[in-house]
Amino acid sequence: MYIVPEKEIAGLVTRAQNFDAVENVFASMSARSAYNFPVIREAIGHADALYGFKSGFDRAGLNLGLKSGGYWPGNMEKGLTNHQSTVFLFDADTGKCRAVVGGNLLTALRTAAAAAVSVAHLAREDAKVLGIVGAGHQATFQLRAVAEQRDFERVVAWNRTPEKLASLEKAAAEMGLPFESLSLEELGAHSDVIVTITSSFDAILKDAQVKPGTHIACMGTDTKGKQEVEAALVARATCFTDEIAQSIGIGECQHAIADGSLKEADIAEIGAVINGNHTGRSSDDEVTLFDGTGVGLQDLAVAAAVVDLAIEKGVAVKVDF
Repeated sequence: MYIVPEKEIAGLVTRAQNFDAVENVFASMSARSAYNFPVIREAIGHADALYGFKSGFDRAGLNLGLKSGGYWPGNMEKGLTNHQSTVFLFDADTGKCRAVVGGNLLTALRTAAAAAVSVAHLAREDAKVLGIVGAGHQATFQLRAVAEQRDFERVVAWNRTPEKLASLEKAAAEMGLPFESLSLEELGAHSDVIVTITSSFDAILKDAQVKPGTHIACMGTDTKGKQEVEAALVARATCFTDEIAQSIGIGECQHAIADGSLKEADIAEIGAVINGNHTGRSSDDEVTLFDGTGVGLQDLAVAAAVVDLAIEKGVAVKVDF
């Protein structure tokens, strides 16, 4: 069995490799060559923590395993990241544990890669302005991954606490992109692509704030009750997701489904677009929305790529188990 420590992850995998791994998983899911097992997510009644498991099997890549982890809100005070996770990979032929991989950075990378895949397949080719809603830990990962998918000319952003936008501004500068902090109304009026990455339980971005032709990647809603955008905006958009069951249960689409303005049949898998079974965007005026709920297969795909690279570079720790 191999162990790939968290400290080694940053030097092993590129954004391009993450993009390919996640894109392939979405394609495999849509082709029914891969499937996710039911998600377990619970408040454990200690340290205000949320803890759970995401797992699945991809027959195409032979990736079998799970990600175990969750959210500990007090970790920052202890010098730790609030989100903590570990990926376990198993040999699909024997069931033996193949690898244990640090999952904190991988979670951020695969989430950003999912948004990037949606932009690559759904945003207008002439998109020039990238909008980011939210400035938490995940925001800079989103910016760097998504900005590579189109020839963006500038980045605009909004956060409830504007001073926290400094990290986004720095990342944009490193990419040679002008940056501006705007109101939500201004952000929606200027942006061709909008990424929402918050932990909100109330709609932040409203339907009236988004112009025709925008692609929106909603990446923060992964729990019952969370909401980043107004249900009317979801209903107006052509909706795509990683997994439909999660989208209607814990994703951004849950609210439009609940009020009857959106039907399950209205939601398409991003994998169908990748495989050529769905046209994706059909016009320059169409609003498209990707509901990125986050699936276990994403974690397994990027973790498997990391293990192979770690073995190749000699940084994987091999143990008898």
